[in-house]
Amino acid sequence: MDYLPAQPQQHPVVVRLPDGTYTYAPSTLPAVQHPTGAPPMPQVVHQHIHQAPPDRTIQRVALGSGVGAGTVAAGVYFGPLLVGALTAIAANLLILTFLAVVCAWGVVTVVRSIGGPEGTAAAKNIARARKR
Repeated sequence: MDYLPAQPQQHPVVVRLPDGTYTYAPSTLPAVQHPTGAPPMPQVVHQHIHQAPPDRTIQRVALGSGVGAGTVAAGVYFGPLLVGALTAIAANLLILTFLAVVCAWGVVTVVRSIGGPEGTAAAKNIARARKR
C-alpha cells in the first residue's frame, strides 16, 4: 500500500535543442534564455546514477528459467548458509587432521625414546607399513 502523497502529473513538452534535435522535457522546469536571443527553452537536467547491482546470479537463473519466487528466496537464504556450513566442515576436518598428525608423531617419538631397540624397530615397522 502506498502511503505517499500523489505527485502532480507532469506532461512533457517537446523542445528543440541548440544542435537541432528534439527531446522531451518536463513542463514544470523553468525556461532558460538562450545566449543568442533564441526563444526560451526549458532547462534539461541530465542525471546519471551509477550503482553496481549486487550479485544475484542464482536469482537471475531461477527467474530466467521460469521458477517461482520461492526458489529465488530459497537460493538467497540457503546459499550463504550452505557456504558457511561447508566452510565449518572443512575447518573441522583440517583441525582433526592436524590433531591426528600430532598424536601420531607423539606416539612414534615416545615409542622410540622409551622402547629402546625394540621401540626403534617397531617405529621403523610402522613407517614401512605407512609407505606401502
